[in-house]
Amino acid sequence: MFVAWIEQMDRLTAIDVFIEVAERGSVTAAAESLRMSRAMATRYLAEVERWLGVRLLHRTTRRVSLTGPGELALQRLRHLRMVGQDLQAELGSDDPRPHGQLRVTASVSFGQLHLARAVSDYVGRYPGTRIELLMVDRIVNLVEERIDLAVRISRQIDPALIARRLAPCRSLLCAAPGYLQARGIPRHAEDLASHNCLAHHYVGRDVWKLSRDGRQVAVSVSGNITANDASLLLEAVRAGAGIAHLPAYQVNPLLESGELVRVLADHSLEPMSIHAVYTSRRQISPLLRSFVDFIAERFGGPAFAAYC
Repeated sequence: MFVAWIEQMDRLTAIDVFIEVAERGSVTAAAESLRMSRAMATRYLAEVERWLGVRLLHRTTRRVSLTGPGELALQRLRHLRMVGQDLQAELGSDDPRPHGQLRVTASVSFGQLHLARAVSDYVGRYPGTRIELLMVDRIVNLVEERIDLAVRISRQIDPALIARRLAPCRSLLCAAPGYLQARGIPRHAEDLASHNCLAHHYVGRDVWKLSRDGRQVAVSVSGNITANDASLLLEAVRAGAGIAHLPAYQVNPLLESGELVRVLADHSLEPMSIHAVYTSRRQISPLLRSFVDFIAERFGGPAFAAYC
């Protein structure tokens, strides 16, 4: 009787359980996340393995890990779940507009200043959508952290990922007037070596490359503050702690007001770009495509370009 019952179990739910267990490495954690008993989660896992006819998981007393077939199944079942969710959203409503949920990540500074407003406008336009934002200043593994889209500011994107360039992103050298009054104004790129240069953990921590009239100079820099977040560096610069290179979209209003001063304005730093990054062109959902098109229009326009 139990076998007959389990064969009728919702396979989409069983897929959800398998994916959650694979990503969390724990049946108990997955069951708690999905708000079901551990025993029920175990039954769903057994259904997936029976359905596919292979062992998908190695189970120990402490952790669950994927077998070789389990790795392949995880990739395919993620895609199947996404297709099922999209189809369910489309069939469940006569509204042709985008429906469903996205998990999106970006840097803290870009998220606070620009992406949050863009997301607010998007969900306002499409009430059937939900967007979960993860703001961190580190490279997020899109697969492991179940991220649908990353907005990344970088010079180079992992070639294994799909990237759509949204806009250029210039960095500017900035300092507070008080710091420059106390320490002097750099006149040449090499002068930075004698200044307190505040660096980002992941961008130019020890060497800053500047160009002028086609000539590039690499300057070894040092300072007493480093951070993994451009917003933290900005606050240190505003407090007069030193010189930092910061995104133009972040500092332009402060330069216009005079709160900060641009340093070595006749030099340019290595250019970067803002990208929309996702895992596969073949598996892009209508919702993800819609959102990428929306932010491409938002950040590719002249209003945003004025700040980049």
